[in-house]
Amino acid sequence: MKLSKEAKVGMMAIAAMVMLYFGFHILKGSDVFSRTHQYFVIYDNIDGLTASNPVLLNGLNVGRVREIKLLQNRKNHLLVSLDIQKGIAIPGGSSAILADGGLLGGKVIHLSPGTGAPMQDGDTLLAKKDPGISAVLQQQALPLVTSADSLIRNLNQVVAGFEETGLILNQVLKNYNQTGSSLQGLLNENRTNLLALTSNLNKLSTSLIETEKEIKPLLTKTGTLADSLNALQLGETVRNANKTIGELHNLLASVESGKGTAGKLIKDETLYTNIDRTVVSLNKLLTNLREHPKRYINISVFGKKDKGPSESPLDTTTVIK
Repeated sequence: MKLSKEAKVGMMAIAAMVMLYFGFHILKGSDVFSRTHQYFVIYDNIDGLTASNPVLLNGLNVGRVREIKLLQNRKNHLLVSLDIQKGIAIPGGSSAILADGGLLGGKVIHLSPGTGAPMQDGDTLLAKKDPGISAVLQQQALPLVTSADSLIRNLNQVVAGFEETGLILNQVLKNYNQTGSSLQGLLNENRTNLLALTSNLNKLSTSLIETEKEIKPLLTKTGTLADSLNALQLGETVRNANKTIGELHNLLASVESGKGTAGKLIKDETLYTNIDRTVVSLNKLLTNLREHPKRYINISVFGKKDKGPSESPLDTTTVIK
């Protein structure tokens, strides 16, 4: 039987499609020649899980994700169909844990066997999620991000402080430049006075040198005078003067207490009274003598006595001849 060219082309196309189908499933890791059981699991979020992702049991690939459907009548949950090899018994209460497939991404489903009776084809597994490496890294990085954020805020504050300090420094430098200009102008204006002041200081220095030369002999004489004063033994003289003053003080104290002749003259009232009476009598005698001198002095040339008036009383018995 002779085939036409069109039939040959059609047969070759069918063969290529069959080979492509089986090759595709073989490359995905599916055993196209064995029968599988289908199980279901419902997730609220599959985090990028796609069809043909592997299903692992203790790290061994035992199936794949067959299909994913959106359940809009159940708050948009996702129904995932799993094809598990026929020889793998799934106990009741088993869980399908959605986890990361590695650092490069991708999702896998890990089967966690339960303890119940074996599940039947079409049963539903419990849905669980594993935080995975990304979530752990995110949790670990969150404090670092918070610290970095605090550090950035502190750095911003420091930078703001530096900016303010820079403004202050600029103002200080500006004032310094103004001060330098003012000092330069002041020096220029008073240059003549400064030169005159410098000249006067030089003259004063010369005068001080000359004065020092003149003062040196004077200091020498002063030293000689000091030696002379030391030679006078002023200490001994002062001690003698103090001793004399002490003796004078004792003498005055003795007179004040009425001791001795001087003390009695000063303190004894009887002596004062007697002296006062004597002075009064002496005054009367001198008065009488002045009034009647002949009564006391009798000078007779011819031997005749003149006794004077008889009425004059005789005040004394002493006659000077």
